[in-house]
Amino acid sequence: MRVVIQRVSEGQVCIDEQVISGIKKGVVILLGIKRGDTETDAKWLADKCLNLRIFKNDEGKFQHSLLNVRGEILVVSQFTLYGDCRKGRRPSFTEAADPSAAELLYDCFVDLLKQSGLEIKTGVFAARMEVKIINDGPVTLIIDSGKESV
Repeated sequence: MRVVIQRVSEGQVCIDEQVISGIKKGVVILLGIKRGDTETDAKWLADKCLNLRIFKNDEGKFQHSLLNVRGEILVVSQFTLYGDCRKGRRPSFTEAADPSAAELLYDCFVDLLKQSGLEIKTGVFAARMEVKIINDGPVTLIIDSGKESV
């Protein structure tokens, strides 16, 4: 599994020009799921996202996690995180999990985040969405669950 996690002052998901989810201070998580990913990957990645210290303390150092600042989370599925652009001019998505398996792990990941007690919002799995992000910092990180990390 792979996430692009962005610290935000605001995030929003719209479908057909209708706002369906929105958060204030927290993170937007763009989540990609690869063939062969498991619940173990989801657990590791959810824990990493919740405890990653990307919020500043009074001295301006990254010292606080989402849990410390009681930040909100907006999770958006994004299979294109596994787009391979090395050959040709069109990305290949063969590494991305098939939609039915990916949706199960997406739901698992969201459920794990909800156990934190934080405000968790989502996009709509496999929908065409417009994601609005006001990146705070900007702070953007890429985290891969990678089998060696689990």
